[in-house]
Amino acid sequence: MSKSETPEFKQDFTTNYGVAEVLSPLITRVLCQNPSPYTYTGTGTYIVGAGNNVAVIDPGPPMEAHGEALLRAIDGKTVSHILVTHTHMDHSPLSTWLQEKTGAPTYAFGAHGAGRKAGLDGEDVEAGADKSFEPDHLLKDGDVISGDGWTLAVLHTPGHTANHVCFHLKEENTLFVGDHIMGWATTVISPPDGDMTQYLQSLRKVVELAPDKLVPTHGPWVDNPNRFVRAIITHRRMRENQIVRRLEKGPLTIDMMVADMYKDVDPRLHPAAARSVLAHLIALADSGQVDPGGAPNLGATWTLVQN
Repeated sequence: MSKSETPEFKQDFTTNYGVAEVLSPLITRVLCQNPSPYTYTGTGTYIVGAGNNVAVIDPGPPMEAHGEALLRAIDGKTVSHILVTHTHMDHSPLSTWLQEKTGAPTYAFGAHGAGRKAGLDGEDVEAGADKSFEPDHLLKDGDVISGDGWTLAVLHTPGHTANHVCFHLKEENTLFVGDHIMGWATTVISPPDGDMTQYLQSLRKVVELAPDKLVPTHGPWVDNPNRFVRAIITHRRMRENQIVRRLEKGPLTIDMMVADMYKDVDPRLHPAAARSVLAHLIALADSGQVDPGGAPNLGATWTLVQN
């Protein structure tokens, strides 16, 4: 891959925990102190609006200190909408606490698992899923939410989770992308709720929308979305080709592939890498290119289908 085809990840993000950072005329961020290998420096909760009413996107994990920092940032304004990109524990749980404090209704595509493709129920591996969250209002692709000087259009982007949505701030042509796209690393796609085929389709929807900026929940903004997202698509196709090339030498388990393909990656991330490889393999199996010899799971031995 050439440099132009490689996602240019940035890992120099400045952390200012609990501080209201005004990042544009309509966007303020409050960073939660919950860093980890999966959340990078922590969850960035976004407050949208500069007038009397505002929306809050991804309240974050159930940490009251973060909630109090959000209330300070809101500073007497009315919260009209609590918006959730998807139901993982670092995004949605604080919604309940914030709703109790502000009276604002919650909005999301649905509860965890909503929109999941039939036949992907499988084993329950999602320790990070927030299965208690139930939105007051269901969102669908194309819905529009508005407030005092701001308009957010809903883009359903399944892939990372089946119920993942992004929010397009029309006034600034900026897309809040949750975990769909991250500026610091690739997004984990973990079956059964994660789906690689849907993920690539959702990435193409972002390219078609042509936003000027991408705002992930974790890490830095992306200032050149079109090139960046196209590079992610290319990167995923490269990974798929890597898998096929290894299977050309004979049947393999996912553990064997991960040990080879991710040998330079933090070992703490290898379990997530294994599930990402599984997502690629399921997509390849759906297209008839590989065979798991039974149920498509982490323990299967995968074989390349000879045409």
